[in-house]
Amino acid sequence: MSKLDNDLYLRALMQEPVERTPVWMMRQAGRYLPEYRELRKEAGDFMSLCRNAELACEVTLQPLRRYALDAAILFSDILTIPDAMGLGLYFEAGEGPRFKHVVRDQAAVDRLPIPDPEDELGYVMNAVRTIRRELKGQVPLIGFSGSPWTLATYMVEGGTTKNFSEVKGLMFAQPKVMHQLLDKLAQSVTSYLNAQIAAGAQSVMIFDTWGGVLSPRDYREFSLRYMAQIVDGLTRHADGRPVPVTLFTKNGGDWLAEMAAVGADALGVDWTTDLADARQRVKGEVALQGNMDPSILYASPERIEEEVKTILASYGSGGGHVFNLGHGIHPEVNPDHVTAFINSVHQHSPQYHK
Repeated sequence: MSKLDNDLYLRALMQEPVERTPVWMMRQAGRYLPEYRELRKEAGDFMSLCRNAELACEVTLQPLRRYALDAAILFSDILTIPDAMGLGLYFEAGEGPRFKHVVRDQAAVDRLPIPDPEDELGYVMNAVRTIRRELKGQVPLIGFSGSPWTLATYMVEGGTTKNFSEVKGLMFAQPKVMHQLLDKLAQSVTSYLNAQIAAGAQSVMIFDTWGGVLSPRDYREFSLRYMAQIVDGLTRHADGRPVPVTLFTKNGGDWLAEMAAVGADALGVDWTTDLADARQRVKGEVALQGNMDPSILYASPERIEEEVKTILASYGSGGGHVFNLGHGIHPEVNPDHVTAFINSVHQHSPQYHK
């Protein structure tokens, strides 16, 4: 087993005792940091950063130099898999990700390959290996992927969307085609995450950003079912220790009990669900990660500290909690407010672990 200086995050995910609540932030490597914006300017564009292992490593490590975080997360994008399937990912200024080719019928699904993670996605594995080496055991490295349903929304819509008309249209009009697409994506995500684990990721997370736009029945059929398939196929032990798996469905608070039953080690919770309620729903089956509203970071350090105390009290005593935002940090946040957030977790969480 390679030694970790700080394994609080991994222990909390496995519901083992910890001295304080570990903390990291979704999108902690990124646009709110001036040093990231400088590096991106040098690289030219977002995907050039992702495809260069040294630069991706530098971006991953930037927040760890500023803050006493308990985990690093691979700097990459959830849309690497559709890009590797040949859909032509590009980014429009002010509009987010777009694809040159969309997937809206049987023929388009049939054409999709299942990417080889060490070939078409080899740049991600090179980044994982580089980051793991440069971390030198300081904190664990989290790998990640988008969920099949979330990836499908971008692939069918051709980019971001407000009303999900194309993807829901396909789901309702041609459910068989949608299931074939989701199955291909589940196979791709499984091999992609297993390759990240083999390359050195010590925990993995599946981001189901758009699962919350589905009805409960459709969520079970078109999202949760495929995340369960992935969880079943993941490497769960590497490097002499367990590799914890976290599922996160944004706006999925009502389904936490069903999510807990699929076999992951932890569930992400957004700010629309109280952690006390979430803890009750999962009945100790899984650890919980979350769930501060990212917008709190616009407030004063004193208000941020109050919110941290409220969330810690809501979860209550004992292990199984990783403190995080309920979604990614906003680009306009003052980095000093993040310091107040992290310090507050460090200061006020030990009392819950005596």
